[in-house]
Amino acid sequence: MPLLPSASTKLKALTIGVAGRTLPRRPVARPISRPVFPYDTVVRVSLWIGVAAVAVLFGWGSWQRRWIADDGLIVLRTVRNMLAGNGPVFNAGERVEANTSTGWTYLLYVGSWVGGPMRLEYVALAVALVLSVLGVVLLMLGTGRLYAPSLRSRRAIMLPAGALVYIAVPPARDFATSGLESGLVLAYLGLLWWMMVCWAQPLRVRPDSRVFIGTLAFVAGFSVLVRPELALMGGLALIMMLIAARNWRRRVLIVVAGGLLPVAYQIFRMGYYGLLVPGTALAKDAAGDKWSQGMIYLSNFNAPYAIWVPVVLLVPLGLLLMAARRRPSFLRPVVAADYGRVARAVQSPPAVVAFILVSGLLQALYWIRQGGDFMHGRVLLVPLFCLLAPVAVIPLALPDGKDFSKETGYWLAGAVSLLWLGTAVWSLWVANSPGMGDDATHVTYSGIVDLRRFYAQATGDPHPVTAADYLDYPRMAAVMVALNNTPDGALLLPSGNYTQWDLVPMIQPPPPAPKGQKPYEPGQHTVFFTNLGMLGMNVGLDVRVLDQIGLANPLAQHTQRLTHGRIGHDKNLFPDWVIADGPWVKWPPGIPGYLSQQWVAEAEAALHCPATQAVLNSVRAPMSLHQFVSNVLHSVEFTRYRIDRVPLYDLVRCGLEVPQVPPAPPRE
Repeated sequence: MPLLPSASTKLKALTIGVAGRTLPRRPVARPISRPVFPYDTVVRVSLWIGVAAVAVLFGWGSWQRRWIADDGLIVLRTVRNMLAGNGPVFNAGERVEANTSTGWTYLLYVGSWVGGPMRLEYVALAVALVLSVLGVVLLMLGTGRLYAPSLRSRRAIMLPAGALVYIAVPPARDFATSGLESGLVLAYLGLLWWMMVCWAQPLRVRPDSRVFIGTLAFVAGFSVLVRPELALMGGLALIMMLIAARNWRRRVLIVVAGGLLPVAYQIFRMGYYGLLVPGTALAKDAAGDKWSQGMIYLSNFNAPYAIWVPVVLLVPLGLLLMAARRRPSFLRPVVAADYGRVARAVQSPPAVVAFILVSGLLQALYWIRQGGDFMHGRVLLVPLFCLLAPVAVIPLALPDGKDFSKETGYWLAGAVSLLWLGTAVWSLWVANSPGMGDDATHVTYSGIVDLRRFYAQATGDPHPVTAADYLDYPRMAAVMVALNNTPDGALLLPSGNYTQWDLVPMIQPPPPAPKGQKPYEPGQHTVFFTNLGMLGMNVGLDVRVLDQIGLANPLAQHTQRLTHGRIGHDKNLFPDWVIADGPWVKWPPGIPGYLSQQWVAEAEAALHCPATQAVLNSVRAPMSLHQFVSNVLHSVEFTRYRIDRVPLYDLVRCGLEVPQVPPAPPRE
């Protein structure tokens, strides 16, 4: 019979002799067993078949509607300047951030290096299409993982549902290849959704590892660089992670990983551009509100497609799936049991579902409050994408009699099947919908158009992709002729005739430039027109391109928003300011007859307002450490600064004297 070890023997077994000393042996930590992906083979195969089918349908449908919008070409002008060494600007020598998505700008910059000799338009087209399809794939995989634990050892198939709804809506396919940041937004949302689901339930990855936590925090913090309003979503994800963090080290990791890049770029923006927000946000007054216009935009999106139908179908479908969801017993809590009930509740699948739904509602409310957009359906695609995430794919499980009777199970399976069938039928109908119909290309009182069809009709090309495709757009061919015919330099203003431009000649010899700005050179050109993308990509980088709205015009940016202006175009700077702010002739007959010499003189005087000069110097003075620090310190003031678009009123605002110009002699 073996003898039992004595207490002293046990103590010796637990010690190690080191240099004459005995140290207690630390207990070995047992790793938490984490089950492998518990899908049944049929579940896995059906999920991947659905993902592949949706990806092919979405990719093919988007390619059939391929195009690059005028707004999509704007970012390419910035990329051209970056490649030329002029920095991330729209016009050389003027630091204006003409693009809302910082991530999209720099992604295309990197893509231009990878693409080599490929045209920038084709690089943008390819990257946008790939990212759009990738976003839908990640959305479906994230939802499939959400249902994975409840499908362990169950007979079920995965069916695409919410993903079908999204790809069926025509604007979703239109903006998949528009050259805008829509593809990047979809890929970002899909990635964040998939990672948040992984964070909430420990299947294959370790959601509590430092690498995963740091990566997820970085992705969440990157939201503001994808689009500023997505900070509402990324910020909410970071808050959830901070609540669920086990210790202060994890919280520090989350804060650093999530905030380092956005904060660094924000400091750069304040110092380089002199603003707190992108120039586009200032031009469109993104903090303003136009609730009535936003409701018009929502109605315009819903009416052609009856979006309420999938809402009626998918809401009860989601509730049925939630009620029938099996709680797996093999999953251990992600958060330690002794840490807190709130932390465990936050880091859970129901909380992640609530996160994506709340994020979608916040995005929808933001855009409705802001007034929507002039592009049909565009800005409501993100809220739709988020709200469809929990039902992007759905499990159709056959009853096994474990959770409830087989009779009840068959009733549930039948109800799920009918709701899914209704969703599939609606998707097929909407995919072939004519959209806005006859109003698609008419700029009506709402100001909303189907932009892809609008440009296809205006250019005569069903797939306008390159800048050259837009030369058939009104005034575009004529601008090239006017530039070639004015070698001594000129300011080009759009005339009432689509085949010509009004010219304001350059003063010869050029006058001295304002203090702190580079001197004027002979032969300079400036074009004043709304369509910055097609114009900026068809002319050389030595041609200054300005707009009335303020996307690339620092003066127009700081005007007040028009109360009843067209949404997205509700700032309108008079051309008198452009003549006054340059080396152009400022008296008749050099200026067009519809302009007033008095107004030009008043605008020239208003530009000497000290506050206005400070704003202009922040973007035009040579960049130096002193200028950078000054811009950072005054960025709040510059962001809030506004001028009056009527020169006389702006003189009164600044307290400056009104210049008196002698009347011009009568024209012969």
